Amino acid sequence: MQKLLSYPLTILFLICFGLTLLVFHPIQWFCLNVLGYDAHKRSVGVLNWFLMRCTNVLGTRYRFNNLHQIPTDKPLIIVTNHQSMYDIPPIIWHMRKHHPKFVAKKELGKGIPSVSYNLRHGGSALIDRKDVKQALSEIAKLGSYVEKNNRAAVIFPEGTRSRTGHPKPFKPMGLKILLKKAPSALIVPITINNSWKLLRFGQFPMGLGAYVQFHVHQPIENTGNIDDLITRVEEQIKQEIKVDQ
Repeated sequence: MQKLLSYPLTILFLICFGLTLLVFHPIQWFCLNVLGYDAHKRSVGVLNWFLMRCTNVLGTRYRFNNLHQIPTDKPLIIVTNHQSMYDIPPIIWHMRKHHPKFVAKKELGKGIPSVSYNLRHGGSALIDRKDVKQALSEIAKLGSYVEKNNRAAVIFPEGTRSRTGHPKPFKPMGLKILLKKAPSALIVPITINNSWKLLRFGQFPMGLGAYVQFHVHQPIENTGNIDDLITRVEEQIKQEIKVDQ
């Protein structure tokens, strides 16, 4: 019954989602090219608030649990599990004062109104997953950028999203590069639950009534043995993942 109901609601969602991307594309261009970085950053935050509201059409609810006073005058490396593309708007909106920049596959850098523009011009790293040298070079540039400018780098070390919510093993190389290039960064682990349910039936129709939850863990200093540090972060993230059907 839910899948049957999801067809018309998915169509309505896609209309709202697509219109939002189209409307904010020229707004982003104007903000960046006329008003500068800060205006562009604010426009991206508002865009992602509207994208979250679009998913409310599907009955999606969000909870972003952050009990920590994370400083804005230090770089951050935000490390999180990955369940769907809908992981991203809440991170951008709720962590907006930290200027989040993403490690994203290069295919997202073209063809998507608003999204591609922000990835190309907002400071994120676009990587070719088939070209290890290029990917590590771009991640290194991102690490140096966040270190210099007190921004936040967001990385999904699983490399690809989990379609069932069950976590995949971390691929640590990209995270290692960020940790080395941003030695003063605080590591902020985040556990995401239930965003995979938006895509439980695939891209069309979409899942209804998902309660998407984000749990921000205690930030960790970037000190000590890197391999041990990554293992600690991975365990912290995964122990809070709750998979139900």
